[in-house]
Amino acid sequence: MSRLDKDPTVVEWSSEEHVIPYRSPIDNRMHRYFVDFYVKKKMPDGKTHTALIEIKPKAQTRPPAVINKPNKRYINEVMTWGVNEAKWKAATAFCKDRGWTFEILTEDHLNLKF
Repeated sequence: MSRLDKDPTVVEWSSEEHVIPYRSPIDNRMHRYFVDFYVKKKMPDGKTHTALIEIKPKAQTRPPAVINKPNKRYINEVMTWGVNEAKWKAATAFCKDRGWTFEILTEDHLNLKF
């Protein structure tokens, strides 16, 4: 967050203030997705660009590898992936309707070592 505060191109930002409805594939009910960050930046051409940004561990940004004997951990990973995918599809559509972008950042983007 201090990166956003220090970036002179950032016009405004907020954390977990944009709520996007999505349908969970687990229970087929509507839920609310609180996206991690909203960022509005001034571009070199003077225009602004707005993005919603989700921060996730890289392991959660791709579907789990299929295994022969599903165990509890694997089932949990599949369910997590399904919910995340539904959230991200809803966020992508939400942003597209507004001319924004949706981005998912991992530890690789943030130069973090876990």
